[in-house]
Amino acid sequence: MDHDDDILMQRTAAGDERAFRQLVARWQQPVFAFLLHMLGSVEEAEDLAQDTFVKVFDQAGRYRPAGKFRSWLLRIAGNKARSTLRRRKVLRWVTFDAASHDQATPGDDPGRSLERRETVDQVRAAVSELPERQRAAVVLKRFQGLSYQEIADILDTTVPAVESLLQRAAATLRLRLKGAAQPSAREEVS
Repeated sequence: MDHDDDILMQRTAAGDERAFRQLVARWQQPVFAFLLHMLGSVEEAEDLAQDTFVKVFDQAGRYRPAGKFRSWLLRIAGNKARSTLRRRKVLRWVTFDAASHDQATPGDDPGRSLERRETVDQVRAAVSELPERQRAAVVLKRFQGLSYQEIADILDTTVPAVESLLQRAAATLRLRLKGAAQPSAREEVS
């Protein structure tokens, strides 16, 4: 698919609007999902996804085909997300679509559903507290399924640095989630 994207970008640079629409149709959902995970706001994610594709169109002539369109595209989106986060100085992150995780499965008892919802909330809270680059690395790996090299390209760093970011994020999440899972002294008494 990367080769196809490179061809579409070349055609876009030559003024082929249909090629650009094909790129948007192919990549709109992944870009939106990435931005939603980074920002936690549907409205901001929609706006920045549109801004991302405007920049892609504007920069089409500068794009150098190398089979790395996804990395290039997500770097643009990531830069826009980081700028927005810095502007509002509030770091939020949505890790799951709560509606899909709140659905009871056949045979599920209400207690189990509540327990699952509490776990999702704990994970969401823990991830939202990660430093920005760790959170971005987790989103790109876990939700976008990118390789370490692709994440490194997007974050403008090295593969070992990405590995380190993910290891630190995992360690931090384990500690925070372990602490959240232990009952407080007041809960033990009741």
